[in-house]
Amino acid sequence: MNRRTVLSSSWATCMGLIALEAMPSTGWAALFSQTDATAALRAALERGAQVAVQQLGAADGFLANDKVRIGLPDVLEKAAPILRTVGRGAQLDELINSMNHAAETAVSMAQPLLVQAIKGMSVQDAQRIVQGGDNAVTEYFTSKTRAPLGQKFQPVVSKTLDKLSITKQYNDLAGKASKLGLVQGNMVTVQDHVTQKALDGLYFVIGEEERRIRKDPVGTGSALLKKVFGAL
Repeated sequence: MNRRTVLSSSWATCMGLIALEAMPSTGWAALFSQTDATAALRAALERGAQVAVQQLGAADGFLANDKVRIGLPDVLEKAAPILRTVGRGAQLDELINSMNHAAETAVSMAQPLLVQAIKGMSVQDAQRIVQGGDNAVTEYFTSKTRAPLGQKFQPVVSKTLDKLSITKQYNDLAGKASKLGLVQGNMVTVQDHVTQKALDGLYFVIGEEERRIRKDPVGTGSALLKKVFGAL
């Protein structure tokens, strides 16, 4: 992300002016202008969000990544060996592939809400994030976007998975088993399972990018990120 992109937003400019008066001029804040600090933070947020969406929204973005690949729901995973011995292996494999492809399709829609969360960032949010731990950005995105993104992802996931007969069969059996008290904990549908795992994967990758930026702001190629995070 170049400097022109970082500084082009009128929101970033307004936030910088507000922060200039609202934030203390001691510690990290004294090392550079509040406009720089706000712009750098916005750049970090946008970079993390963009990387995560592009990476996971690409073909096999989930399926080819061991860290975020979506497996079967726990109950179905435990039953998988038996199901495979009775000839249901192909259906299970189709379900796994479909779950991961549904997740990548859903994640590709996340960018607008993530950007909206960045624009809604308060001065207090900015302070907490810049001075926070390695997961401060991820925690901010999670608190601001998990619920609305879940609502946005669910129909996309369902559109893919509803076509599979095994999805309905599992959901029906899981519902009956839950009512009869045959399983522990709350039973979730395949659609809910994929939606939540897609969100987990999204925030996981954002977190990885955040830690990379904090560890090596110079390597991001952004002078602002180097100036702000490199001084912490």
